[in-house]
Parts: sequence; structure tokens; C-alpha cells
Amino acid sequence: MAGADLHTHSTASDGTHPPADVVRCAVAAGLDTIALTDHDTIAGVAEARTRGAGDGLRVIAGAEFSVAAHWGEMHLLGYFLPLEDSRLAGFLAGQREARAERMREIVRRLQGAGVRLTIDAVVRESGGDALGRPHAARALVRAAQVEGMNQAFDRYLGRGRPAFVPKVLPKLVDVTALVREVGGVTSAAHLGRRGTRPTLERLRDAGVDAVEVRHPVHDAEQTDRMDHLAVDLGMLRTGGTDWHGEEEAETGRAHLGTITAPPEWVAAVEALHQRRTAGEGA
Repeated sequence: MAGADLHTHSTASDGTHPPADVVRCAVAAGLDTIALTDHDTIAGVAEARTRGAGDGLRVIAGAEFSVAAHWGEMHLLGYFLPLEDSRLAGFLAGQREARAERMREIVRRLQGAGVRLTIDAVVRESGGDALGRPHAARALVRAAQVEGMNQAFDRYLGRGRPAFVPKVLPKLVDVTALVREVGGVTSAAHLGRRGTRPTLERLRDAGVDAVEVRHPVHDAEQTDRMDHLAVDLGMLRTGGTDWHGEEEAETGRAHLGTITAPPEWVAAVEALHQRRTAGEGA
């Protein structure tokens, strides 16, 4: 059954498959559309689109931004992003450098805790240019410092652990404004229990266009509630697996093809993008 997954990751950030392989896996899963939404980068989109053109799969250019919300860190999905725009490119480059500096501090703290690990070892695990804690976890596993990814987070990398370093986050309103300026559309990712009417109203007023209604961490009640709230508040809806690779077994992930966004949801997001690129300022 064909469908659209609007939340996938590749080795351009913390996924385990190169962009072309993400497309191959999506085709095998019966999808006809994906959004490649790597963290703070659109570097993998061109490769994915080249493979997609040959395989009959549409690839929407996206990214997943980490932003500051009123409760702390929030993830914001951006869709239909331009691959060549100096404003977006400059912002993303700054975010990736912040990620790199954060990783350097994580490695310093690991070394201070007696762990034998170098920043080069973490970079080798990334295969891309947007570093994240999963890369440090994989490097720890490869160096035999821990037995698995979960232990890496439980012992060193999780919040409150010796090598946890908080992100320096841009303001939500600044990121929604930027995405709007370049013709893109934003969606609040995997809100879970935070997906209440007051929160969605506040996000809408900050410029967020849509809500990720369907996601692996959402149970049936949360999905139904956010679906109805989005419609009631005049927000668009999105959905996807948050796929990082079939071999990834972290909580909150799902297999490609198991969670999809209906065609009408994708069409509504694209229509808003088209109005913005036409200068209608919606």
C-alpha cells in the first residue's frame, strides 16, 4: 500500500543508512513519498532525490530543527525547504557548528570520566556533518567502552549523566519565521502528552503551521486528540515513523511503512508551500 512518511533520517545526521539507501528501503516498504528530515541539515536530499527519480519515489526536502519552546527543547520539522538559499544555509551551518562544539565538550567530559574516546572517533561514526549523541554512543560501543547504545546513554550521555551537555537552542519564533521566509512549512514533532489545546494554540501563535499527529510515541488517544485539535485550531497535520534505520531499536522508532500521512495531509502542506513561494504570505 502506497503512502507518505514525513519523518525520516539518514547518515547526513544520525540515521544509519545513506540517503540513497533510505530511498531503497522506502520503496521496499511500499511508500511513494518520503520527507528526508535530518537534524539541522538538508545535505542528504540531493542524493535521495537522484535515487528517488530512478525508483519512482518522491523526496520532499526537509529538516528537523531543535528549538527552544516554553517547556524546554522541542523538535520542529520543516518541509519543502530550498536546497540553495543563503539565509537557510547560513542558519543550518551555524546550528551544525553548535552541534560540533557540543560534541567536543561531550568528548572532553567523557575523557574526564576516564573513558578512552576521541572526537575523531565520533566524527567517523557520523558519516555526515550533523553530529549528535547517537554518534557518540556508537563510538563508545565500537571502542568497547559500553555494551550497547542504551548503556551509553544510561551511563554517560543521558540527561543528568557525566557527559550530558545541553544544546544551545534558537528561539522557536525565529526558526518558524525563517522557514516561512524561504517558502517552507513547519510542523511540531512528536509532542506526545504535551499536545494539548493551550500548547497547540501557543505554538500556532509562534508561527507553527502543523502538528505531527501520527508518530510512534503517540498512543491512540494522543493521536486522536491532536488530530481533532489540529483541525479545530486551523493547523495542518503530518505523520511519520521518525525512521533512523531498520537496525535501530531505540524506543519510539518504527519500521518504514507502518505509519503514514494520508495524501490529503501531504497535499495541504504542499499547497501552503506553493502559496508562500507565490508570495501570498499565508
